Amino acid sequence: MAPVSVVTIILAGGAGSRLSALTRDRAKPAVPYGAGYHLIDVALSNAANSGFSDVWVVQQYHPVSLGTHLRSGRPWDLDRLDGGLLVLHPSQGTDRDGFHTGTADALWKQVHVLREAAPEVTVVVSADAVYRLDYDELVRAHQNSFAEVTMVTTRVAPGDAGRYGVVRVADDGAVLDYAYKPDEPEGDLVCAEIFAFTTAALIAHLEAAAREVETRGGDTDLGDIGDNILPAMTAAGHAREWRHDGYWRDVGTINSFWAGHMDLLGDEPAHRLDVEGWPLRTASSFSGPARTGADAEVTDSLLGHGATVLGAVEHSVVGPGAVVEAGARVRDSVILPGAVVRAGARVETAVVDSGVVVPTDARIGERQIGATEGTARVALMGGDDEGERPAGFVLAAGQIHPEDDDEDPRV
Repeated sequence: MAPVSVVTIILAGGAGSRLSALTRDRAKPAVPYGAGYHLIDVALSNAANSGFSDVWVVQQYHPVSLGTHLRSGRPWDLDRLDGGLLVLHPSQGTDRDGFHTGTADALWKQVHVLREAAPEVTVVVSADAVYRLDYDELVRAHQNSFAEVTMVTTRVAPGDAGRYGVVRVADDGAVLDYAYKPDEPEGDLVCAEIFAFTTAALIAHLEAAAREVETRGGDTDLGDIGDNILPAMTAAGHAREWRHDGYWRDVGTINSFWAGHMDLLGDEPAHRLDVEGWPLRTASSFSGPARTGADAEVTDSLLGHGATVLGAVEHSVVGPGAVVEAGARVRDSVILPGAVVRAGARVETAVVDSGVVVPTDARIGERQIGATEGTARVALMGGDDEGERPAGFVLAAGQIHPEDDDEDPRV
């Protein structure tokens, strides 16, 4: 049988407002992760390791922050003349002008490109989750099922299911019901925002959704695929699940971002970012090994390239080029690239953004033994336009500084 033609579309255009200060000046997929990577590296590496070399990235907010990281696609072996990396932006001059308002709208605004490419299967993934998955296996299962869409599903904490599309499936894998972000979820089996679509069916459903919107007299913004495309395919009996029993975590909130980093720690971490045969690839401007001083104490932690630790780091992730000065202590926290923790400072159950200076004798967060994503009160210290905070600065557990002026609902 001839190889299946596949395009992988990474939806990287959400505003990411739930990450607050971390996405004030960067796209959500460009947020640093795991002591040397960025969130979008997960989807790009999964595609590359799956043997998929035709990858499109749909971006929108803070495009420079993401474009600088993507470069030509070389770190993921996507700098090719045939296929390779294609970055798609909002545009003007067509009948689908302007910013998109959701995942279906993003696909609709680029449907002319998809129609011209005409792959047999379109793999659509988000860029704000951490997992390891062979997209080729997904596509093969999809082809064998004769479905219009195969949804990757996974189980989450019952109290968290309402953040996702909740599914009910039959014993043979058919999706019987799909409810998008329900107020009262019926179960903990959710869609992981990873899909294999039969391209012709996807385009037909996008066109039908656009006609329905126009008939109602509204504009042509289609919202999310969970609003229209997936319910329609499910109701027609054309949706199936592909169960993912391995690690998967959406890191699109402050607490889940913090918890996702804690998952990387311990003698037997819940998730390892880079394993033999399935490398997590990235483009990095940092080089050289991390360095520890004579009096440094480092336990159960990850240190990125070029990090310098002269103080104490316990059960934490310290990004590339970050500095923890002598007399400072970091515990159960995430220090992003280039941040500096000055002497005498204490950082506990917190996230410190890239380039931020934690001043001398500051107190950021507090220790919370046994904290989880659902219980932690994570302090978030972002960049301050007014400059370095004063010595002795205090940021209480669960607080954010600087506070958001407003919240963009487009996440």
